[in-house]
Amino acid sequence: MLVQAPPSPAFSDVLRRDLDGETNVISDALTSRMIPDDALAKPCKLERRMGDSELSYYLPSRSTGVNDMYLHLGFEAPEHMVRRARVRMVWAILRVRHPLLASQVVMHDYNDVRFEFIPPQSPEDALINADHNLEYKSTSKDDLIDSYLNGPRTLSNERLSYLIVSQRGSTLPSPPLTPRPSSPLPHKQETPSQNHDLLICAAHFLGDGMALHQFANDFFGLLGSEKTQGELETQLNEEWRARWGSTPDATSALPRAMEENFAEEPSRFRRAVGKVDFQRTQEQLIGGQSFPRGSRQPRHTIVPTVSYDVERTKNILKHCKAHGVSVSAALFAICNIAWARVSAGKPELPTMMYSALNLRPCFTIKPLNDSYWFLAVGYFNVILPNFIPKSSDISSVFWHRARIAKEQSTRAAKNSMVVSRSRLMAEERGRRSRAWAKEDDDRERGVYVPPPPSTSHTTPSAPSAALIGLSLLGNLDGIYKHAVFPGVKLHTLTTGSRQRSGGMLLFGYTFAGKLWISLGYDENGFEKETVGKFWENVLQATDELMVSGGCSTGH
Repeated sequence: MLVQAPPSPAFSDVLRRDLDGETNVISDALTSRMIPDDALAKPCKLERRMGDSELSYYLPSRSTGVNDMYLHLGFEAPEHMVRRARVRMVWAILRVRHPLLASQVVMHDYNDVRFEFIPPQSPEDALINADHNLEYKSTSKDDLIDSYLNGPRTLSNERLSYLIVSQRGSTLPSPPLTPRPSSPLPHKQETPSQNHDLLICAAHFLGDGMALHQFANDFFGLLGSEKTQGELETQLNEEWRARWGSTPDATSALPRAMEENFAEEPSRFRRAVGKVDFQRTQEQLIGGQSFPRGSRQPRHTIVPTVSYDVERTKNILKHCKAHGVSVSAALFAICNIAWARVSAGKPELPTMMYSALNLRPCFTIKPLNDSYWFLAVGYFNVILPNFIPKSSDISSVFWHRARIAKEQSTRAAKNSMVVSRSRLMAEERGRRSRAWAKEDDDRERGVYVPPPPSTSHTTPSAPSAALIGLSLLGNLDGIYKHAVFPGVKLHTLTTGSRQRSGGMLLFGYTFAGKLWISLGYDENGFEKETVGKFWENVLQATDELMVSGGCSTGH
């Protein structure tokens, strides 16, 4: 939808920002070079309603930022590559490409929440907007992540994305005026590489993990390129002109909601079949295992992370390949074995775990633009027995369950009803999130009235508790094209999101040739001894069964 926006205030010809006592100036000279003659005279406003999946992430985030994503990347690079002028230019280029990153959210009611985007009126406008959403710090990786997860919320309805750069122990001098395209490359000088930390922050209703990692790859592809500052400036000019230099097409400027990328079912009969199938699959979700809850202290999320060196990772990949499973399928079995060894639940009830499903390959309608920043996730469950047969070899049990996890994952991803199930699940999540949001708001206003107790007699249903969620990102080295930015060496990656009280999610991925496993959870939300023992068992089982291939028969 395209509507006329109120005139924006004139931007200053000079943008000043103090960095460690020095002044960085975007001057009249830069302004005169960057604003084309055909800059938008009147700002327009583009908007669209959120879909059900987006709403299911947005509504819980309003108060404390539940689900706000982060991606931390530790890297080595020469100091000039991370100067503010270069970083903000790259950040501006990518925000021009992906308008949801620079959008705002306006909530009219629970059924009408909208993205609103005012295209930048000039490349300078885009650059200043990027600068306002960029911060430099001198703090450690752990402090960056802890502050984002447990401190005041970084994002808001007015700020849907944010970038933080940190370099400990030294200052980042402010650059001089942006060089003209003819200026020599500053990084031709011999400059040593230094360690830096980058934190990319984005609301989950903007997109998913695939968008976040593709974005990081594109970011470093520009930042670590051989392009001069002037060449990056020219690229910003060209991309702005191509996308926003004239009145944009309101129907194609913003990425569509996920549900709009699926073709409608062709008949009422097919829709009815889909509803029956969805109900049947929901009834099959049986799980009787869960972590015992802890104190009611305020939420505090921690993310213990372990990486396996290149040689041990090669062994893991070799053993998984020999048994016909992926690392992702094996991690379901690792969690299953680790929990069974905790012996905290009834052995006769199965263990259910859930994970996200990338729905991009399932889209049946061609996207209207080239932005990949949109939400495209479904959900599936893996259900495994909660016992270890005493008469069986633990290695055989483990690899057998890994193959079961692979079969269930494949069946969920390749099922002919995956689109129908995903659409109906999105509708269900949207309904629940609207109901819970209204309940939360009524409680806050002191007007909540509990619903009357049900008088209907229902048949007791099977338990459907999930033990844990797994975010299995696969081989991220297939996304990060390290050879494209040789001046930058990525060496550390940690990802996750702000959690609700009692949240828990295990991450598994391969990055920089290493397998990484991390457990993000609210340490005040669970009984500490049980979680500690489970995490210890996860690491022990990984060493015993995946690194070594399984040579122990102990329990």
